[in-house]
Amino acid sequence: MSVVARQGFKYSVIGYIATLIGMFSIFIFTNNLFFYGTLRYLMSAAEMLVPFVVLGISYSNVKFFGRAQEDGKNQNMLSLSLALIFINFLLFLVIFLLIPFFFPEFTKMKIWENKKFILPLVLILSLCAVFNRYISNYKRIVVSNIFDNLLPKLANLGSFCLFFYFQFSEQIALAFFFGMFALMLTGYIYYTNKLEKVKLDFSRDYFKKDNFYKEFAAYSFFGFLGTFGNHMAINNYMIGEFIGEEEIAVYSILLALISLISIPQLGLFNISAPIIRKNLADGDMEELDRFHKKTSLTIYFLGAVLFSCIMVGFPYLINFMPKKGDLLKMYEPVIWIWGSAVLIDLATGFNGNIISLSKYYKFNIIVMLLLAGLTISLNWYFINHTNLSLVGIALSTAISVTIYNVIKVIFNYFMFKVSPFSIEMIFVSIICTLAITVAIILPVFENQFINLIYKPAVVLILIFIGNHFTKIFPIEEYLNMKFIKSVLKFK
Repeated sequence: MSVVARQGFKYSVIGYIATLIGMFSIFIFTNNLFFYGTLRYLMSAAEMLVPFVVLGISYSNVKFFGRAQEDGKNQNMLSLSLALIFINFLLFLVIFLLIPFFFPEFTKMKIWENKKFILPLVLILSLCAVFNRYISNYKRIVVSNIFDNLLPKLANLGSFCLFFYFQFSEQIALAFFFGMFALMLTGYIYYTNKLEKVKLDFSRDYFKKDNFYKEFAAYSFFGFLGTFGNHMAINNYMIGEFIGEEEIAVYSILLALISLISIPQLGLFNISAPIIRKNLADGDMEELDRFHKKTSLTIYFLGAVLFSCIMVGFPYLINFMPKKGDLLKMYEPVIWIWGSAVLIDLATGFNGNIISLSKYYKFNIIVMLLLAGLTISLNWYFINHTNLSLVGIALSTAISVTIYNVIKVIFNYFMFKVSPFSIEMIFVSIICTLAITVAIILPVFENQFINLIYKPAVVLILIFIGNHFTKIFPIEEYLNMKFIKSVLKFK
């Protein structure tokens, strides 16, 4: 098995483990939504500020690694990148601390009140971002996935357990939370040094030669602009800042459930990127269109199946949570709205990846900025001018993500004559809608565990029957021993 194949397989395993931990944690976090909301707010606020410190430098460590390595200056590039992060952070810190002099109301915001936790976390995450991208040049993504995906979940879980079950003070629990990210940075440094011994080199001669620093800065700037599309971090921050800690906790829990729908999309870009790149290089738009439709249909079908099961199972799942998940039950419409938006995203497949790998990659940055602006504007409207709370945030996300994807679909159709949509997607939607409807109107038993099992089971059976007659998805190719053995093979 090649390095890429091994890393890809392990990457998926780590991803699913992290997802399972996240799902298990839901039943723990509902014991104290306020404290869990505090943890999520700190993390979201830091994630939202990190781009203003990194300024796209991490992306340039991938773009220019090959050139720097050929010249024996990759260590020089890494060293200067880390130095720039510290300089940027100091400038950012000065600006942050000066804001109250111009806007006194800033001191009343939660981001100011929690600055002693948020600001150090911003620095740590910024340094981790550089190491993460730098390590990827060695085709090593598993350890990075552990640090980025697994450790934050363990930080949340460990900190919460210290506070709720072991009755430690909030300060000690938050110190543990912060310590896990400090451990992450230490791990990144150690692993980077293991791949290639780190030799700090802060000389600037290489970057001055042929004005390389201008090219580096320009690419970093475009990378910085592209980071504004993280609507999840924006949502989390605005909920925590303007609505409340319990609401951000509920939002995060619902996000964990909805993220299950996106599981079929895991690793899609890594798998499809070489094929997309080849088709674009060869100008074979017909083959790209065929591949686009096939891949989009696959992940849409699988996502729709998972979404259908969540829809009929969620009302019974919350009965096994502390306080019977009262807040989660109140915000059940969020699942319907947000889940539908995720399905639309799945239906468009690797829409953005086609643009990113083409000469029109800058267009992606434009629509990313549009997504960020639209998300913030709609969130602000729903928070301040309606009583919809998280339902309003879900509507904001659904509207902005849908517009974002529609724009890219139209762009790809006119520029490359490719589209992700096919008639089979309509059949998938009809089958899943009918399955959900039948499962909902079926009798409800007094035993909630029976309802939790049999309702999704009915959905699966009905979808399987519908697919058997329409032949939309080749399930038989996956539900057999030959396929299972091929997955378990390492050669």
